[in-house]
Amino acid sequence: MKVQAQVSVYSLKTKSLSEPIDEFCGILKDRGLKVETQTMSSLVTGESDIIFKSVQEAFEQLTQSYQIVMSMKISNACPRDKSK
Repeated sequence: MKVQAQVSVYSLKTKSLSEPIDEFCGILKDRGLKVETQTMSSLVTGESDIIFKSVQEAFEQLTQSYQIVMSMKISNACPRDKSK
């Protein structure tokens, strides 16, 4: 099922806020997901099973180098099929 997730990653006790976010988004993009980075979150679009697995993998990879907090909202109503 195609879904869209809004994901926010907050790194704690780091000098660079963008490095962990860039790494997180890069992992998701490497898995073939569409990632649109916004000011406070990223929109991730793709198949639900790929999103869930990829977000878990990215979270686990980031925790090897950073202390992070992540929040995620998922919708099967977004994005809407614009042809309907």
